[in-house]
Amino acid sequence: MLDIRLRIGPQTARIQGTHVDERIEHFAYDRMVEQALRGVLREALKVTERQGLPGAHHFYITFHTSHPGVVLSPRLRSQHPDAMTIVLQNQFWDLAVDDDLFSVSLSFGGIRELLTIPFEAVTAFADPHATFGLQFQGALEQDDDEEDDEEDEDEDDDGIETDGPGRAAPPIDDQDDVRDGAKDNVVTLDTFRKKP
Repeated sequence: MLDIRLRIGPQTARIQGTHVDERIEHFAYDRMVEQALRGVLREALKVTERQGLPGAHHFYITFHTSHPGVVLSPRLRSQHPDAMTIVLQNQFWDLAVDDDLFSVSLSFGGIRELLTIPFEAVTAFADPHATFGLQFQGALEQDDDEEDDEEDEDEDDDGIETDGPGRAAPPIDDQDDVRDGAKDNVVTLDTFRKKP
């Protein structure tokens, strides 16, 4: 465990597990808000891990497949080299939620596969039943070219559709049931971001 001392006047305080040598010059409120909103996704998944999905709730989760820490089979990675949307609804298994990532088994073309997804890789989350959605920009800051690649991605993907909810779905913006009424509840952070 890392033991770091923070000087407060003539006294020194210990902070375990964090590094505080650098002073913060300004607050990155947009980053703070985004981390808090990712906490909404984390909490929804933790509730689902404990008790399953309540009622008719179901989730669309879009993430960057090339983000560090994402674990996919080579087959899924080749079919979705940039981004992928998964659906948690009726058939999903082994949901495990940690502070920084979650893992879940889904059926793709009749083959059960375990996916591990860091929360930082998630770019969108929606619960169509609640007409609620979040879009995250932080994962896109890694490489501006990734955003261009995602826009150019072939929208006519036919390799993953399955009989269960563990199917790869079109991006959330293309979902009719999400579009109808959910846009009022989608939170984007673009208004908080500094313009280059």
